[in-house]
Amino acid sequence: MSGQASGQVSGRLMWLLWIALAAVWFGTLGQRALLRPDEGRYAEIPREMIATGDWLTPRLNDLKYFEKPALQYWATAIGFKIFGESEWTARLWPALTGFLSIVLAGWTGQRLWGPPAGHLAAAILASSLLFAVMGHLLTLDMGLSFFLQVAWTGFLFAQQEDSRTGRRWMLVAWAGLALAVLSKGIVALVLIGAALVGYTALNRDLSPWKRLSPLAGLALFLTIAVPWFAAVSLANPEFPHFFFVHEHVERFLTTAHRRDEPSWYFVAVYALGALPWSLLLLHALARAWGQRGQPGAGTFSPQRFLLLWILGTFAFFSVSGSKMAPYLLPIFPALALLGGRHIAELSRRTWLLHLGLLAVLSCAALASVDRVQELAGEGYSLAMLQGLATWLAGAAGVFLAGVLAAAVLVWSYRPATAVTVLAVAGLLSTIIGLQGHDQLASYNSARSLAAQALPRMKRGLPFYSVLSYEQTLPFYLKRTLTQVENQNEMRFGLEQEPEKWIPAVEEFKQRWHDDRQAYAVMKIDAFETLVADGLPMTEIARDRRYVIVEKN
Repeated sequence: MSGQASGQVSGRLMWLLWIALAAVWFGTLGQRALLRPDEGRYAEIPREMIATGDWLTPRLNDLKYFEKPALQYWATAIGFKIFGESEWTARLWPALTGFLSIVLAGWTGQRLWGPPAGHLAAAILASSLLFAVMGHLLTLDMGLSFFLQVAWTGFLFAQQEDSRTGRRWMLVAWAGLALAVLSKGIVALVLIGAALVGYTALNRDLSPWKRLSPLAGLALFLTIAVPWFAAVSLANPEFPHFFFVHEHVERFLTTAHRRDEPSWYFVAVYALGALPWSLLLLHALARAWGQRGQPGAGTFSPQRFLLLWILGTFAFFSVSGSKMAPYLLPIFPALALLGGRHIAELSRRTWLLHLGLLAVLSCAALASVDRVQELAGEGYSLAMLQGLATWLAGAAGVFLAGVLAAAVLVWSYRPATAVTVLAVAGLLSTIIGLQGHDQLASYNSARSLAAQALPRMKRGLPFYSVLSYEQTLPFYLKRTLTQVENQNEMRFGLEQEPEKWIPAVEEFKQRWHDDRQAYAVMKIDAFETLVADGLPMTEIARDRRYVIVEKN
């Protein structure tokens, strides 16, 4: 079925769609509590940068934290300075880089293959489940994905322009690569390098290497990427080994981080994360592969490079000893571009088969949504899960309505418009589902716990975190805590500054007796044990996991 041109929208409507996308994309960032552990961690580190004035050495709970570079911490801290410390500002950087990624995908598709391809690429990317979710959660993955996209976009255009313009595009690519390294580390170099080597080997084409502008590009890369690494290493000699060896080599080669999953793990991540496009994108990839051109022809093929970027990134993380769903995020902009190029050209039969499967999936979700109430227990109350079920039912209903509308449009030979309608339904259902998840906030976040405690707390008094660490609590309390017999991911920082923690509960008990006034947070079972041991404590806040107590 042809029809890239059929169903095109007017320029005015296109602008309205972009404005609506921006409103939906940014409008809900502050309506959910921060979730443990990632959102609490990545909000607290920049908060502490502002509180201490130290923008060089990242700290979590006042302890050195060297697992990731500092770019996103700086961006979030600047956001806190401008807009204040809130959930909306904490999530602004991933939301902003995600939105820019959509804009860049649309612009790239338009330049490569025309306006319809660009519009469809943007629609596909904005509504892919994993991409939309990660654009609204506070992690470092969206920043990495965006700057990698900047890097390979600059590389693509550098191959298609005259030498002077191509050199400028390569400098854009080098700058994007440097910012990707500052976002999440040297994995960015590995992914880009693997795609370039793979393209050269498979296409038997050395021409891209001649356009790398290595001297100017490497100088620009080093100017952007090296200063922070050098400065933080000089200030903290322990940084290089931990960051480069432990966080990169050991993370990839071993299961030290306890994130080992089966080899097919990312197949499942793709199948769910690419909804509502999963099967259609596979068809688009097959079509792109079939139009790859002749190896050795000397003509650069953007489609083939994007294919190798997708396959290489997928393979790299599949063989890694550490696997998490967000690792696959960098393939989604490339998937969307190839989808924008080919997806509206797929046959009506292919479209209707895919939409039929989505309709079945939507109906199954609607029929089973009440089963989430079976999870009621110590963690989630029945009322919490009933609230979640209501939101999930709404999300599934919106999605089903979009699928049925898209099917009508496909039947009427309007595939491009069907993409837009399905994209709107996909994004709205994701946003609704995210909002529904906030029904579980009293278990997954310390926002309500902190809100109960703050009116009764005085500044400057000791505050202990006993046998556990709730990642979101320091951000909401606007202060750090003294760890008691709990290291977790702060083991490295505690090894560097052991005076900042209490290694045994018995020592804490003695210190608690010695303190005139103090506060402590602990899980409910630990609280009950310490009370039974006769430790003088007055409860001032409680949620479904933790209790905050005071001594006065």
